[in-house]
Amino acid sequence: MPVERLIEDAIRSFAENWYVALDQHLPLEQVLAMITEDLEFKVPEDTFLGHEGFGRWYAAVTSRFFDEVHTVTKVEPVIEGDRAIVRVLVNWQAKIWDPPAARSQWLGFDAYQTWVVVAGQDGPLIKQYTVNELVPMPGSGSL
Repeated sequence: MPVERLIEDAIRSFAENWYVALDQHLPLEQVLAMITEDLEFKVPEDTFLGHEGFGRWYAAVTSRFFDEVHTVTKVEPVIEGDRAIVRVLVNWQAKIWDPPAARSQWLGFDAYQTWVVVAGQDGPLIKQYTVNELVPMPGSGSL
């Protein structure tokens, strides 16, 4: 099958779909279809490599965070042939519960990210994902 060409609208839709997948805690296999096998995934707590590393991160966050809502506010791709550097700004809100606390805690952050997206068989794939900065919203708990 031919590799799909990267276009701006497809990258924007892909970013939206990525966060829908995370909000819905889709099965890992469905999320893995959105990333390359040699993924480098950098978040504040650590760097995770490949499908195996991402799977460990995904298991941890889907067990810890609930009522997640990601709102994409900016997707700015710079397309360079079969890859793109994409600046992403997403507002992330969720709840966590730390036993034996009587109540869950609300979290809210603006996440400034840089992605490297490559053209895959069926559309864009994330090859590199970096959270550059997390800015807490007023009243947010801490991670």
